[in-house]
Amino acid sequence: MENNQPQSKLRKTSPFRYGIGMFGTSIPINMFKTYAAIFYVGMLGLPMKRYSLVLLIYTFVDAIDNPVYGFLSDRTRTRWGRRRPWLVIGVPLLILCFISFFNVPSFIGENQTALFVYFLLMYILTGTLDSLMNANYGALFPELFHSDHERAKTNAIRQAFQLVAMVISIALTPMITEKIGYRLTAVIYGVLALAVILYCTFGCHEDPESWSTETPKIWGSIKALITNKKFWIFGLTGAFYSAAFSLISQAIPFYVQYSLKLDSSKTTLLMAAVFAVALVGILIWSKLTKRIPIMKIWRASFFIMAVGVAPLFFINSLVPAMCIAGAVGFGVAGCLTTMDCIGAKFMDEDYKKYGVKREAIISSCMGVMNRLNGLFTSLAFYIAATAFGFESGENPGPNPDLASRMLLIVFPGVAVLISAIISLFLHFKDENSNEQE
Repeated sequence: MENNQPQSKLRKTSPFRYGIGMFGTSIPINMFKTYAAIFYVGMLGLPMKRYSLVLLIYTFVDAIDNPVYGFLSDRTRTRWGRRRPWLVIGVPLLILCFISFFNVPSFIGENQTALFVYFLLMYILTGTLDSLMNANYGALFPELFHSDHERAKTNAIRQAFQLVAMVISIALTPMITEKIGYRLTAVIYGVLALAVILYCTFGCHEDPESWSTETPKIWGSIKALITNKKFWIFGLTGAFYSAAFSLISQAIPFYVQYSLKLDSSKTTLLMAAVFAVALVGILIWSKLTKRIPIMKIWRASFFIMAVGVAPLFFINSLVPAMCIAGAVGFGVAGCLTTMDCIGAKFMDEDYKKYGVKREAIISSCMGVMNRLNGLFTSLAFYIAATAFGFESGENPGPNPDLASRMLLIVFPGVAVLISAIISLFLHFKDENSNEQE
C-alpha cells in the first residue's frame, strides 16, 4: 500500500465508538465457533472424526496466516491509516464467508465427501478472515488509548459489548434458529456485524506518529517475540483458557441434549446463565481493580473457572446446572476484564525496548498462541468420537451422556487449570500496584 504521510492532526477516538466494535467482531465468530459442531455433526451428519480433522488442519493454517496479517498491517502506510483499510476490505469478505458457512448449497445433498470439502474450505476461509479482522482491531487498542485509566475504561466497555454479543450469538441462537433456522440467522447476524464494525472503523482515528515510525521486519519481530519468555507464558495461558472456553461453548448444546435430556431451546437458558453472570462480573471485577492488582485478578479468574466447572459432571437437571454455570461465568468475566490490558502492557514493554511499533504483529502472534487451542479441542472431539463411539447426531454411540460430560467438564477443567498454573510465572515490575495496569 502507498506510503503517504497523514496531514491531519490526531483526533480523539471515543471509547464507546471503539468498544462497540467488539460487538460486531464477536457476533459472527461466536456463532461460527459455537454451533459449527452441532450444525455440521449433529444436524448434517458430518462424522465427528472429520470435524476434529478440520480443527487440526485449521490450527496449522492459522499459525501461518496470523503473523502474515500482522506484518502486513504494521507495514501499511496510507492516508487512511494502517488498520482501517484492512478492516474495510476484510470484514465484508468475512461476513460473506460466514453466511456461506451456514448456507450449505443444496447440490451437496447427502454427499458426505462434498460436505467435508465444503466444511473444510468455508471453515478455513471464515477463520482466516476473522484472524485478519482481529489482528487489526486488536492492534488499534494500545495505539488509540495510552493511559491506564483510558485502557481500563475502554476495555470494560468493549468486553461488556462482547458479552452482549455472546448472549445473542451463543445463548439466544438456539431459540432463534428454532424459529427461523441457521441460514437466515447467519444472514441477520452477518449484516448486523458488518454495520457495527464499519461504524467502529470509520470512528477510529489512528496516531499519525505511528505511521512515520520505522516499519517492522517480520523475522526480527518474530525473533524478538519468541525469545521473550513473557510472550510464551502469556500466550500459553491464553491458549489453554481459549481452549476451555471454546470447548464449553461448543459442548453445552451436546450436554443439554444428551446429559440433561432436554430440547435444544434449553441451551439458551444454560448459556444465558453463564453470560448474565459474566456481564455483571465485568462490572464487579472492574471495580475491584481499584483495590486488587490486576495480575492477581487475572490469575484468580482461572482458578474460579476450574473449580466452577467441576460440579457440572454430577448434575442431571437444568436449574442446578444454571446455578453452577454462573460460577464459570464469573471466572470468564475476570479473564475478559484483565486479559487485553495485560496484552497491551506487553506491547508497551516491547516498544520501549525496541522502539518499533508492531502492535498488529504482536496481536496476531498472540492470536496464533490462542488458536493453538485448536490442537486441544481437536483432541477432545477425537477422543469423544473414539472412546465413546460418538460418530454424529444420527449415530451418537452407546454413551453420548458421558461423551458430552467429558467435552464440557473434564477437558475444559484440565485446560483452565493449566492456564492457572502457567499464569503464576508471568510477572511485571509493578504488578503488585493497586493502580490499574
